[in-house]
Formats: sequence, structure tokens, C-alpha cells
Amino acid sequence: MKKVAVIMGSDSDLPVVEKAIHTLSEYGVPYEVHVFSAHRTPTQAKEFSSSARQNGFGAIIAAAGMAAHLAGAIAASTTLPVIGIPVKSKNLDGMDALLSTVQMPTGMPVATVAIDGAANAALLSVQMLAIEDADLARKLDDARRAGEAKVLAKNAEIEAKFNR
Repeated sequence: MKKVAVIMGSDSDLPVVEKAIHTLSEYGVPYEVHVFSAHRTPTQAKEFSSSARQNGFGAIIAAAGMAAHLAGAIAASTTLPVIGIPVKSKNLDGMDALLSTVQMPTGMPVATVAIDGAANAALLSVQMLAIEDADLARKLDDARRAGEAKVLAKNAEIEAKFNR
């Protein structure tokens, strides 16, 4: 099975990124976690992303706040799918990170999830890997059915309490 790289621009992003790590673990997807800054360690970020395919990765998740250039910098050095997580910061509530992650030029696609949307970033990477992995596809289907059952149970509780 291919690995997923989880890269954050700063260790201060770890509380958000941990949701992606937890989700990947739940699905049994191997991963590596790194701190690379697009601005402070551009050489290391480029070296990692340019060799990621050869090193067994199938997708890269990149989380950063503020200027949030990390996902774009990673995408510039690989043709693997890159999923950006804009991280909320005290300045501008993460809108700056969202806009700089989602506004990529033609030829440099970055899939972007919601601000602090690490669990969805991990799920999207699992879906990408599940294209070629029937076991992962089954796990995703099971999770969807479990989610549906949970909502329907809550619906039954609410209906019983309020519908007369």
C-alpha cells in the first residue's frame, strides 16, 4: 500500500494535523509526518516532494496557516496528488490560508479542504488510494454506512421526542 505524507509548515499546526494522522491510522494507511516550511526550509521541502513518488508515497497532505504557501510549493515539485489544509490562525481566522491554498495557477493543482479540515484531507487521500485498493474501498463503504446509521438513530430519537 502507498504511504501518505503529512507535512506541516510549523509544529504549531500539529493540533490540527493530528486529526489527519488519527484518521489515516483508523484506516490502516501508512504515513510519515514532517515539518517543512515553504519559506524557511524550501530546499528540504522540494527534495522531499520531488522524491516522494519514488519513496512509496501516493498522496501528500500539506498543512499551513497564514501565507500557507506550503501546499503550492509541494505541488510544484511533484505530480502526486497534494491536499492542502488551510490552518486557522489568530490573524484573519484562516481566510488568508484558505485563499492562498485554493488559488493555484493552472498546472499546479492542490485539492483544498476546509479551514482546519484535517480529517477530510486524510479521508480524501484514503479515497485516492482506494481507487486501486479494494480493502480500503470496503473500509470507506463501511464507514459511510456507519455514519448513515448514526444519523438515522439520532433522527429516530428526535422524532420520538418531538413528533406527536
